[in-house]
Amino acid sequence: MRIFKNSNVFAIRRLLRVAALGLLGVAAMPLASAAAPAHAIAMVGEPALPPGFSHLPYANPQAPKGGTIRLAEPGGFDSLKPWVLKGNAVWAVGSLVAETLMYRSIDEAFTLYGLLAESVETDPDRTWVEFTLRPEARFSDGSPVTVEDVMWSYETLGTQGHPRYAGAWRKVERMEQTGDRTIRFTFNAPDREMAMLMGMRPILKKAQWEGQDFAQSGLEPPIGSGPYVIDQVDPGRSITFRRDPDWWGQGLPVSRGLHNVDAIRYDYFSDTNAMFQAFKAGEVNVWRELNGARWTSEYNFPLLTRGEVVQSEIPHQRPSGIIGLVMNTRSPVFADWRVRQAMIEAFNHQFIAMTLSGATDPRITSYFANSDLAMRPGPAEGAVAALLNPFAADLPPDTLTGYTLPSGYPGALDRQSLRRALKLLADAGWTVQGDGLLRRDDGTPFDFEIVLNQSGSAMRSGSEVQKIVGIYVEALKHIGIRPSVTVLDSAQYIERTNRFAFDMTWYERGLSLSPGNEQALYWGSASATEPGSKNWMGVASPAVDAMIQRMVNATTREDYVAAVRALDRLLTAGRYVIPVSYPQVSRLAHSAALRYPDHVPIYGDWPGFLPDTWWVEPSD
Repeated sequence: MRIFKNSNVFAIRRLLRVAALGLLGVAAMPLASAAAPAHAIAMVGEPALPPGFSHLPYANPQAPKGGTIRLAEPGGFDSLKPWVLKGNAVWAVGSLVAETLMYRSIDEAFTLYGLLAESVETDPDRTWVEFTLRPEARFSDGSPVTVEDVMWSYETLGTQGHPRYAGAWRKVERMEQTGDRTIRFTFNAPDREMAMLMGMRPILKKAQWEGQDFAQSGLEPPIGSGPYVIDQVDPGRSITFRRDPDWWGQGLPVSRGLHNVDAIRYDYFSDTNAMFQAFKAGEVNVWRELNGARWTSEYNFPLLTRGEVVQSEIPHQRPSGIIGLVMNTRSPVFADWRVRQAMIEAFNHQFIAMTLSGATDPRITSYFANSDLAMRPGPAEGAVAALLNPFAADLPPDTLTGYTLPSGYPGALDRQSLRRALKLLADAGWTVQGDGLLRRDDGTPFDFEIVLNQSGSAMRSGSEVQKIVGIYVEALKHIGIRPSVTVLDSAQYIERTNRFAFDMTWYERGLSLSPGNEQALYWGSASATEPGSKNWMGVASPAVDAMIQRMVNATTREDYVAAVRALDRLLTAGRYVIPVSYPQVSRLAHSAALRYPDHVPIYGDWPGFLPDTWWVEPSD
């Protein structure tokens, strides 16, 4: 990669272009589609908000400032650097302390508005993108945010940061300073989303980190340009962020009505039960209820009955994503699709859902369910079929004809599904032997390990996941399978999953209305061997890679949707995850003093909603 600083090449070209327009007059009309600085950029179509907009539609500019909000997290932390692979970091540092060049609206599929950058410019084919920094942008110590800070941040994150930054950095051919406050990125491969991604990297203060091994975790409070600074840290137990009264960006259109709370405290608990008890005692202000049955039948504790806690349901229009037990295809036992389908057959979701949550939420049927991006039932047709047909010989079975999950059975034992599972396993070379265990003919047992996080996940408590796995393990015994279950603390679990050291584990991936390059990190071939990637199942499919490329280079909505639906078919028919249910609303119980705007963004309860849009209502 070539990196240039203080280059005047593009400044000269811009002057020449302006001069040419002045000389050519009407003859210059064909250049009307040439690039021009803009306040925002959308992946497809035009930004919803025009230049000069007053505030984001889901923000309340009249919201009062002040107060404290206390939130809970499972596990612990040993790092304040969420931008590197090592350590168990406080993720809120990335959203509260650091800022990006552009700000993503969660009321549009994928649109960015100027934050640190006052404008963005790109060509029609998006082979390059240029940002102009705001002159008033400042870090919390009062020093200006400079192009040098931007360039250092991008190069450092791309080479020493978390692997999620590396893929995009490899597509940058040149990064160069083109003016006092302008920086340009030129790309080495067709990828229309790159112009968006370059606006979404955190900008860090070069002077703070230069000369250090940035890849190491640490508890040094980062100096950022965001609305909050780190106020107090009790390693592993709690962290408090204080709103910066001198925050440079508080008057920007993208900021009005956001970041209203003076202090945000995160307390860490050993498990979700301890978190819930703290919430019921008033020590935590917000609780996300993941069990629909409990939401309707068990919320009768004193704070709620007195009206000091209220229940809110936050709707959303985003895809279901994928939630469930993922099978690691790097493990020989799960390399065969027939074995993975057998594992799906043996998982009686209907009984499990009814037993644990009253079956209040629908089951995930594909990765992009609950959205227009989801694969359609039955055979692939039209543009979707045309995209998949060149790979037909190597596609997972039922990709083209249509894949559906087994319906399950209301009783504890789904004999029909278990018989189907045994047939699939026999086809793959596994049969129940005289000792009642599933083995190969040479005596090799069908053994695998299920690794779980005792603290649970974003969507399920640790105890609920263990109950799901417990019921599943009992069912597997009927077909001669006795997996081992290992429950780890958060730090051990992160270390194991970062290096894919598991056979099966709990898996959650939230998906947006505008999937793009992050899909390569989730299930692209290159990420299958990249430690720390989110490709836990180990997908390495040329067809998947091709669909991701079609998505990021689509120029029409129709082509884009076809590529996502084709990807959805590939992932679902790949039988990598045993899916469970998903909530069609977010169930938030919270202090009655906490409020949020009437206009709920299309992404609902999503990063950027809580605590960003909320405020504390002053007491009378």
